Amino acid sequence: MTTFDDRQRAFEAKFARDEEMAFRVTARRNRLLGQWAAAQMGLTPAETDAYAKSVVQADFEEAGDEDVVRKLLGDLTAAGVETDDATVRRALDEQTVEARRQLMEAQ
Repeated sequence: MTTFDDRQRAFEAKFARDEEMAFRVTARRNRLLGQWAAAQMGLTPAETDAYAKSVVQADFEEAGDEDVVRKLLGDLTAAGVETDDATVRRALDEQTVEARRQLMEAQ
């Protein structure tokens, strides 16, 4: 039974690592998205930092990315930036790749 127990513990440890990495990638991606949107809106560096944090917090409202997309679209539109859903989703995809790259380099 010890081989089975060892294998089970290994799978559980891998699952935990994978979930932690997914969470970190999502949080980093949201921060990068906030910085991207802040640049579009012409915010100052202090405002950019605060806005990026608010985008990270927005992701905790509901499961999935819709809450983040909704926040970005609303804020960009309110700031008078011409954008659409496809542009925000493209930025989301690009920042996901960048966040994953940054975290892989940090390891």
